[in-house]
Amino acid sequence: MMAHVSVAVAGQSQVGEARRIAMRMAEQAALSDTECGAAGVVVTELASNLAKYARDGRILLQILRRPSGRCLEVLAIDSGPGMTDVQRCLRDGFSTSGTPGTGLGAVRRMATEFDLDSVPGTGTVVMARVGAQCGRPTEYGYQWAAVSSPAPNELVCGDAWRVAERDGEIALLVADGLGHGPLAAEAADRAADVFDAGAFDAPSEFVERAHRALSGSRGAAVAAAHLIRSGVVHYAGVGNIAGSLVTSSQSRGMASQNGTVGLNMRKAQQLAYDWPERALLIMHSDGVSNRWSLDAHEGLIGRHPAVVAAVLLRDFGRGRDDATVLVVRSDRRAAGAAS
Repeated sequence: MMAHVSVAVAGQSQVGEARRIAMRMAEQAALSDTECGAAGVVVTELASNLAKYARDGRILLQILRRPSGRCLEVLAIDSGPGMTDVQRCLRDGFSTSGTPGTGLGAVRRMATEFDLDSVPGTGTVVMARVGAQCGRPTEYGYQWAAVSSPAPNELVCGDAWRVAERDGEIALLVADGLGHGPLAAEAADRAADVFDAGAFDAPSEFVERAHRALSGSRGAAVAAAHLIRSGVVHYAGVGNIAGSLVTSSQSRGMASQNGTVGLNMRKAQQLAYDWPERALLIMHSDGVSNRWSLDAHEGLIGRHPAVVAAVLLRDFGRGRDDATVLVVRSDRRAAGAAS
């Protein structure tokens, strides 16, 4: 199954390519005929806008596996020119691209989840998820997203990520295989397999098991976080995976120790951090600069995690290595109302 595909959109020929890939992925995710049709329209509209107006436009497609099932996530990312009147563009019936649909209004109407961020002169990110299993935070208030991009001229990404949910808890992994290409991907995938076998083990225990499992591989930088409903994050990292807890007023980094999982590391250390209400937890590989900030981007911290992740990848990606950004928000008030 194709879990993640990126399509650069520079002209109309890539619009059809993106639509065909999206339809195939929607079918493989076992979406209904109606949802598959919606996925086709959503991608056609977004890719057509990129082809006509955008700089450095691309469509990211991935199948998301939720506890209740699968859905298709579509991200349209560009580096300008941006929208001067977002509300007008969202009006149903307004189509800048002249496509048979009705522009962003149709995308918003057909998507189960929808959000966008647009800054004139900087660019636009549009997120649309299609499928009945998307649409709102989980029962415990978690809302999450991750985006990955391979190094230039590589077909596979040497990073891996995972998200697991259960009974008011969420467990996270970001792994970055040393270097890039297939051997880096193999190392990262080994770490992901270890995580899949015991996602809710203590992060330090996971790192120790991953160290043994990656013996003989290229090795990887690895970080795991375990977020619990009471408002605490347990975190363990080795290498250059960065983790931060971000609110509208502050950003607090989470420490990783030196070393490479599978090659050389000290005994894994686990730290605990208070998790402020509505804070974003952001983890990323070193394909994204540590100099990122949400401060200069008004309103971004309140956007959907998928939009936040895509903006960080676009604006702070180094452009020469695999890059992954994982973003989680929890609204414990919403969780309490649902319980």
